[in-house]
Amino acid sequence: MGDEGRGRMQVRRGRMRARRGQDRGQAFPVYVVAVAGLLFAALAFFAVGQASVTRSDAQGAADAGALAAAREARDHLLPGVVLADLQPKDWEDVVRGKLFDVTGACGAARAFAQKNDARATCDRAGLSFTVTVETNGTVGDSVIPGTGSMHGTADATAVIEPRCRLEQPSAPGGASPPADGGEPKPGPVTIVCEGGKGITFDPSEPDPWRTLGRKLFDVHLTA
Repeated sequence: MGDEGRGRMQVRRGRMRARRGQDRGQAFPVYVVAVAGLLFAALAFFAVGQASVTRSDAQGAADAGALAAAREARDHLLPGVVLADLQPKDWEDVVRGKLFDVTGACGAARAFAQKNDARATCDRAGLSFTVTVETNGTVGDSVIPGTGSMHGTADATAVIEPRCRLEQPSAPGGASPPADGGEPKPGPVTIVCEGGKGITFDPSEPDPWRTLGRKLFDVHLTA
């Protein structure tokens, strides 16, 4: 090969090296954009995960608050109600859940929400208690705008459900006449619960209401 041929080959080689350099220069911005996109996607995914955790915390606080409200009501009778003094007709109201003291129910819900680092509002409708919760904490700052001020919110409803009925609503138990000839004292009351299990309340040896109430009523969250 002559000098002229070698010169042409060197020129070609130089051009090829130049093209490769240009290709690398053009690929570098594409690489940077791709890496930036993947990083943003990872941070966005993390933010979504944090939002899910915050929402889960709110739901847990709402569930606990609603159950606390229903249990607080279930465990307390209206002031002045003495089971040993109730007449047979009054026990129908007892087993239907008409004699609950609900004054402290929503306070219990708010207290449980505070234990879960949240704020709660509470509403009652009959034997149903609905609690709405907002977490004190936020999702936190992230690549998604607004998450720094985004709180978790959730609501839950718990109900008190009667499980029992009077065996003889009209005359659930005998009455023993007092020695002084006054009004007869109420006799034992027989109550039948789910599964056919019977409960007898004897006014002469009364159980505390909380013990009896937990046998007569179920507390659970609604779907």
